[in-house]
Amino acid sequence: MTRFFAPLLRFLAARRSAAARPGVARQLMERADDHAGRNPRQARELRRAAFAYLSVVR
Repeated sequence: MTRFFAPLLRFLAARRSAAARPGVARQLMERADDHAGRNPRQARELRRAAFAYLSVVR
């Protein structure tokens, strides 16, 4: 019985950890927020990159 459940539990655990990681667009937007006060041009570029990523993925 454990032979059946062990791979299933590993699969579910891997799926959960993948869902917990923030996406690329979210990371780009967070970095843009961090740079907004210091370097507005780089923040704007990061936001554009996030929107471009979302337009390709969706």
